Amino acid sequence: MAKELAANNPTNDDSAQIDGLQVVAFKLRDEEYGVNIFQVQEIRNLVNITRVPFAASYIQGVINLRGSVLPVIDLKKRLGLDPTPYTDDTRIVTVMVGELPVGMLVDAVTEVLTIRTKLVDPKKAVDNTDISKFLSGIGNIDGRLVIMLNLEEIVGLP
Repeated sequence: MAKELAANNPTNDDSAQIDGLQVVAFKLRDEEYGVNIFQVQEIRNLVNITRVPFAASYIQGVINLRGSVLPVIDLKKRLGLDPTPYTDDTRIVTVMVGELPVGMLVDAVTEVLTIRTKLVDPKKAVDNTDISKFLSGIGNIDGRLVIMLNLEEIVGLP
């Protein structure tokens, strides 16, 4: 009976390892990135984005989200990747970073994945510490690498 309870207890460490980390995976250029599914609020088709004067270069602008103003970050600009044209697959992924809702422009949302193995520390994989601060780890799913993003650093929250 005790083993049964331990197996069904969601806070059990073994259960967490079996369940893994669920992430929303998306493409930026040819690479796959991910964020924790608990931070994702919604995924929207691309809409008109209003530019904001004097905003940081990676801020694409703002959109109206059900009566609220939502800042939209161009993730490729923020991560120093070359720009690509928008397509029918381009999406705005709305995430909560602390108490702040933010939209992120991505090339395409691929799927929800479960990473069952421990994330690789990005500081061991990337020499540039400026870039590695934006990464929280690299997941390996059957040889498929998913770069996990540190949204707090990307948005610039303390």
